[in-house]
Amino acid sequence: MKKWGSILQVSFTYVGTVVGAGFATGQEIIQFFTRYGWMATFTIGVASALFIWLGIKLMLLAHDTRAKSYEDLNRLLFGNTVGNGVSLFTLVALFGVSTVMLAGAGSIFAEHLNLPLQSGLLFTLLLAYALLVRGMKAIMAVNSVIVPLMIGFSCVAVWMTWDTPGADNWLHMESDFSAQRIWFSPLLYAAFNLTMAQAVLVPLGAQIQDRSVLYWGGVWGGIGIGAMLLAGHYALSAQMPGITQFDIPMGHLIHGLGPLLQLPFILVIYGEIFTTLLADVYGLALQIEQRSSVSYQIIVPLLLALCYVVSHIGFKTLLSSLYPLLGLLSMAWMVLMIWRRQRPFGTN
Repeated sequence: MKKWGSILQVSFTYVGTVVGAGFATGQEIIQFFTRYGWMATFTIGVASALFIWLGIKLMLLAHDTRAKSYEDLNRLLFGNTVGNGVSLFTLVALFGVSTVMLAGAGSIFAEHLNLPLQSGLLFTLLLAYALLVRGMKAIMAVNSVIVPLMIGFSCVAVWMTWDTPGADNWLHMESDFSAQRIWFSPLLYAAFNLTMAQAVLVPLGAQIQDRSVLYWGGVWGGIGIGAMLLAGHYALSAQMPGITQFDIPMGHLIHGLGPLLQLPFILVIYGEIFTTLLADVYGLALQIEQRSSVSYQIIVPLLLALCYVVSHIGFKTLLSSLYPLLGLLSMAWMVLMIWRRQRPFGTN
């Protein structure tokens, strides 16, 4: 039972790291999958397979090499010179994504809780600081609570869509996009998210002693991400194309429910955003600490303050401009991860 508890913690941390603002709000699912019509079901399958395979490989490599941060892993993959450059890119990318997460949290407060944007930003910053100073154990504990709620939320989103007029849109919705663009999208999506997830998965892999825990945590984490992608795609397809006008499409799906049911869903979306903010700032702080003489305890509040300033650009603007570019640059990282050989599972 203790081993299964550890596997669940690893899988929940994996899911919580990947499922962030873009995913939780529905923007990411629309941009990378739903707008491509019925083919999205198959491209979600491709992305899920990559999450399972490369998530396992990433954690086991970190375990075998005792990598302290993703910089150590990038040096292993690319060599010292190129690896330093890749780590610098990852550092900038993590900061960009952290600002997206924070902006998304502010949008939740403004759009769905009828509270000032600034209150959402400041509350999220203070809560993030209180947990980040406690390190990896706090991140795993938060994900162990939030991720099961996310899974429940995905199931309810499917249930709510079941009897709607557009429920079968996911089976026959057409797209004007080329086949090359449709099939490239899951590669781009997986590359970007895995590159960002290494901020937590690398130190997690180094800290967990049992390789089998990492293996099965990667399996169930990848399956969980794929299932939630499919559930979100199914629910969003039923509302296409009108739902694309909203900053938080998933929030719009539950708009017809009573306030007692709306609030828990909104809080789950917020939790999904928050877990990825924690993961990215944590990985970013470890990287800066490794590159400088400044302590982790000082870096965390400085990073959060800088994220606050940049987040005022706006959630949707940051998401639409940053994610495709970062995903493209992440492809080189994923190719090397695919080709990198590792010790077979089951060996000591």
